[in-house]
Amino acid sequence: QVQLVESGGGLVQPGGSLRLSCATSGFTFSRYAMNWYRQAPGKERELVATITSTGGSTNYADSVKGRFTISRDNLKNTVNLQMNSLKSEDTAVYYCNAVRRLYGLDHWGKGILVTVSS
Repeated sequence: QVQLVESGGGLVQPGGSLRLSCATSGFTFSRYAMNWYRQAPGKERELVATITSTGGSTNYADSVKGRFTISRDNLKNTVNLQMNSLKSEDTAVYYCNAVRRLYGLDHWGKGILVTVSS
């Protein structure tokens, strides 16, 4: 079965760092682009970061550009999100997403909470 499991979330102070990881199984990971989304209370889900299937290209939301870094390991079937200089506005549930656009395939993790607060 397809599984995407996020880990590494929790409580961190403003200015601190967290590293989220997403362990996947049950699909051909190396053929999927990977994304991190987040949804804050009372707000719409937003795309935070994207990485191509090979890891050759990345893209970020303006709100996190320069602070967050997405990476992947196609040997371990994992994708990571390094989050630095965290702000209270980064508080949200973060979701790992896999997509194979040409075939309309899409998989989601259950999400993990990141709370940035002093």
